[in-house]
Amino acid sequence: MKLEEFLEYMNSGREVIADSDVHKYMHRIAQKAIQITTVLNNSYHTPKEICGIMSRLTGKVVDESFCLFPPFYTDCGKNITIGKNVFINAGCCFQDQGGIVIGDDVLIGHNVVLATLKHGLPPNKRKNLTPARINIGNNVWIGSNATILAGITIGNNSIIAAGALVSKDVLENVVVAGVPAKIIKNIDV
Repeated sequence: MKLEEFLEYMNSGREVIADSDVHKYMHRIAQKAIQITTVLNNSYHTPKEICGIMSRLTGKVVDESFCLFPPFYTDCGKNITIGKNVFINAGCCFQDQGGIVIGDDVLIGHNVVLATLKHGLPPNKRKNLTPARINIGNNVWIGSNATILAGITIGNNSIIAAGALVSKDVLENVVVAGVPAKIIKNIDV
């Protein structure tokens, strides 16, 4: 299997059967991501060097306006797309096999988890995975320790409160908070 085939499969949303060729490739690509993030997380790098490392990790050019405070963790890396003027704070975990698209001018707080895989519910299918993309609009602020689940879209200008668990799409121009996250306020734009 090649990377392009893997990404096409994952972006289709089809179930990944445990121990299938796609599943085995997922584990191989995870090892490469671990190698790259180990370099990122275990010594100092200039902002320019961090952009280079993230470009290598994602396989896409990361804009020079990007800012990341390590450590940063991912078990794929190749299915992340990062817009301009994005800031990611320390301790974030991106499970990006299903795809993560981050718009422009996004702020992501400490220890945010973006999880794009769902496990099967029946015990005999628990090791199977279903990928679903997370889409983060422009001008979004995600507070520390928030978790965004697979398949979620966050609308432009919205705020995810610290500690929120986002299990449903978030409209534009709102603040959501809680477990599960609910709209607590509208944002005037």
